[in-house]
Amino acid sequence: MYQTQSAIASEHKTYLIADLPEHERPRERLLQQGVEALSDTELLAILLRSGTRDRSAVDLARDVLATADGSLARLAAASVTDLARVRGIGQAKAIEIQAAFALAKRLRETLAGERFRIQNPADVGELLREQLRGKPQEEFHVLLLDTRNYVLRDECTTVGLVDRSQIHAREVFRSAIRENCSRVVLAHNHPSGDPTPSPQDIECTRSLVSAGKVIGIDVLDHVVLGTRTPARPRDFVSFRESNLL
Repeated sequence: MYQTQSAIASEHKTYLIADLPEHERPRERLLQQGVEALSDTELLAILLRSGTRDRSAVDLARDVLATADGSLARLAAASVTDLARVRGIGQAKAIEIQAAFALAKRLRETLAGERFRIQNPADVGELLREQLRGKPQEEFHVLLLDTRNYVLRDECTTVGLVDRSQIHAREVFRSAIRENCSRVVLAHNHPSGDPTPSPQDIECTRSLVSAGKVIGIDVLDHVVLGTRTPARPRDFVSFRESNLL
C-alpha cells in the first residue's frame, strides 16, 4: 500500500525532548527542580537535544551510557570513534559529548587549586551554611573526601526527614565506592533552627557508621546545621565533638 503523507512524515520524524510528556522533559525538570534532581541520563539527553526516528533523546542517552556500563568515567574516556558507533550518535554528537567532558575536566583542574579542606566541624558549616539556609526540608549531604580531607564532591542524597527508613547506606556510600573514596563527612540541616541531634539522627548515624566500617569507608563526622541565636552562638552540632559516633 502507498503510505499517506502523514505516515511518511511520521516515519521520518526525529524524536525531540519536546515530544515527551511535560513531566518527563529533562529541561523542564531542571528548571522546576534544579540540576541535582536530574539523572545522568537526563543531563546527557539535554546535551544530545534530539533522538532518532524511533527513539527520544532520553532513550538515546540511555543507550550511550549503557555502552560505558553506566559509568561516566568510562564514557569520558571514550573516543569520538567509539561514541559514534552507538546507533543514533553521529560524529557531531560524539564530538559534543567529548567536548562536554573536556570542559568538565578543565573545570576540575581549575578548581583543584581552590579545593575546600575539612579540618573541623566549623569547616563543614562554612561549606554548607549558605546552601542550606532557609531550606524548608531537611537535606542529607555526603561530603566525599580525599586522604588529606579535601572535598572531592558534595552530594545531596535525600530530602526529607532523616531516619533509617529514608537514609540507606547504599545511597550514602554509592558515590564514595565509585570514586574509590575511603572517608566521608555526613551533614544535614534542621529547618527548625535547633541543630540538636534527634534520636532518629543518632540512630541513623550509628547505623551508617557501622555500615561504613563493613565496606571500609570511615565516617569522620556528622554535622547538623541550624541557626545562630543569642543563646546559641554556634549554629551546628558535631557528632564527633559530642561523642555520638
